[in-house]
Amino acid sequence: MTAGTQVTANNAKPKRRIIWIFGGAAMAVVASGLLMQHFRAPAGQAADGTAGTARVGGAAQSPRPMAKVGNETISYEALAKECVSRYGREVLDDMIHRTIILKACEKENITVTEQEVSAEIARIALRFKLDVNQYLQMLQSERQISPMQYRTSVIWPMLALKKLAGETVDIAEVDIQKSFDRNYGERVKARVIMLDNLRRANEVWEQVRKNPENFEKLAQDHSIDPNSRALGGQVPPIPRYTGAENLEKAAFGLKEGDVSGVIELSQGRYVILKCEGRTTPVVTDIEEVRDALYDELKESKTQQAVGETFKKIKEQTRVDNYIAQTTTGPGTVVPVSGQAGPGDAVSPAGAGQPRTAKPPTTTGAPPRAARN
Repeated sequence: MTAGTQVTANNAKPKRRIIWIFGGAAMAVVASGLLMQHFRAPAGQAADGTAGTARVGGAAQSPRPMAKVGNETISYEALAKECVSRYGREVLDDMIHRTIILKACEKENITVTEQEVSAEIARIALRFKLDVNQYLQMLQSERQISPMQYRTSVIWPMLALKKLAGETVDIAEVDIQKSFDRNYGERVKARVIMLDNLRRANEVWEQVRKNPENFEKLAQDHSIDPNSRALGGQVPPIPRYTGAENLEKAAFGLKEGDVSGVIELSQGRYVILKCEGRTTPVVTDIEEVRDALYDELKESKTQQAVGETFKKIKEQTRVDNYIAQTTTGPGTVVPVSGQAGPGDAVSPAGAGQPRTAKPPTTTGAPPRAARN
């Protein structure tokens, strides 16, 4: 997509089809940092906006106490040390990823204005048929994300990465058809028994084969999935093109009353299906929902491009993380003296040292009031 291009939403899209702005693997990389272009600290002020050491005429002044208990003073330094001890890695991850994005934007002469951030928030709120204040209040109450955090830690990085991606998103007709089949096509109503051992799965399958009418009871007795087990193995109807090819192929190959063999979902996960019929599609004409499908696919592909862009710029940026004791990015790994403590050196991520910090993940559904 070209620089500055934004994905537009179709307000007529059913709410159940709305993609939450936090959703998807690509969005996991954008929830990081502060809006540095617009909130840089003046010279002499702590860059993180907290009360740091100030300089007046070249002389350093001690920061004010943070609290006083009787005659005991809790200093800024003591508070800062405690905060770093408890939350240092998480906050440092945010700052690192913020800085990676910022440096890439500066290199490409890309900026994201406050007006663009506000417009994007308004666009998202409109998709949920809410005004901006209502939307931000729900984020605050349900996800504990303040309006400023949302602006600076989610929306700005997302817009910056979209501009850095700078690619046109192509939507093929076959993609639209698959999306239609997935979202609006018929689905298989089924019950499942999930197991984590192939030998055990085969034993349970033998019991199902001998008495398929007892499937519900067998699911309650043997399935390892607590949610479906409590319902006698009942699961939401299975659609096409979700990525679980083995499951879909088996499900759509069954007739009502049929029982599948043992299906391997992934390593150590096996299921047995019993088909209970098919759903009746509510929408049969793709033209009725084409615009909504196009918008959904465009946003999904944009998120994918954003994720790939962040991965690329992260790989191109050397980061020495002295808390995690790791180095990532290009270049030879060398000890960094004076930063990591006596005798400590920064080591490559994954080489027996604490893992490399990753962007915080913000996934999930929209606020409760916007779901129905």
